[in-house]
Amino acid sequence: MGPINDTHISEFLLLGFSEDPESQPIIFDLFLSMYLTTVLGNMFIILAITSDSHLHTPMYFFIGNLSFLDICFTSTTIPKVLLNIQMQSKVISYEGCITQMYFFVLFATLEDFLLTVMAYDRFVAICHPLHYTVTMNSQLCGLLVLLCWIISALHSLLESLLVLRLSFCTDVEIPQFFCELNQVVLLACSDTFVNDIVIIFSTVLLAGGPVAGIIWSYSKIVSSIRVISSTQGKYKAFSTCVSHLSVVSLFYFTSIGVYINSIVMHNAHSGTIASVLYTVVTPMLNPFIYSLRNKDIKEALRRLFRRKFIKTLLS
Repeated sequence: MGPINDTHISEFLLLGFSEDPESQPIIFDLFLSMYLTTVLGNMFIILAITSDSHLHTPMYFFIGNLSFLDICFTSTTIPKVLLNIQMQSKVISYEGCITQMYFFVLFATLEDFLLTVMAYDRFVAICHPLHYTVTMNSQLCGLLVLLCWIISALHSLLESLLVLRLSFCTDVEIPQFFCELNQVVLLACSDTFVNDIVIIFSTVLLAGGPVAGIIWSYSKIVSSIRVISSTQGKYKAFSTCVSHLSVVSLFYFTSIGVYINSIVMHNAHSGTIASVLYTVVTPMLNPFIYSLRNKDIKEALRRLFRRKFIKTLLS
């Protein structure tokens, strides 16, 4: 007997992790520690940038936005995972699933665009240093971030509205720990042709476009670095890009892993591991990448902690 069509389902089941009761406390502690590390690490980056006037530049403006975005991105999925483990439940309501999916797509798309804007910032800084402060002025930086938000919000709204028109069967088990768009669409009993076309088109346009922009920016950067005569000059120019390249590599390799698993492999275990790397590990590592490889942020953090320490002693 096939699955029963039910357009009025009230919940989905998230089957991302092992059902072994002994492993649940370990998973809870692991995710809680990673979530707290992500939130605190990115908060420190934001505080360091906002409190230090030396870091009020376009590059650090974008890094601060990326840190805020990483907090939001992780907060879309992890609190629900922790709640379900505590409640010994795998249930997420239909409305909760659609809401989670909307914000997940929003923040994933936004990070995609923001990393592209950051690559453009590095291109202008290295290839056109004399015009950098004029070109990357505060108005343009704010406009670029606003444009990223608008496009991401519209894309996420479109994907969510298309899912709302679908009807679902009584088999509503999602082989993930969150409501991932492709997995939700695969559960539908109704025709998903429009959804599939939009997902493919948006993947090519909204993922392929930024990737092409990043590749173009760095091809120009490499060309500019090659003509620098001194080794020290080449190192100094390239060192400003290393952190961004590391974050880009983490983001795209893990997101490609999630996409391949959800579309091609249908392997629940490997898909969950790829999703954890994409949604939890990458946002957690980003502040370490920027703080460990950036002397300005390390100095700003030292000054921030020193001021907090002095205020504590005086109070």
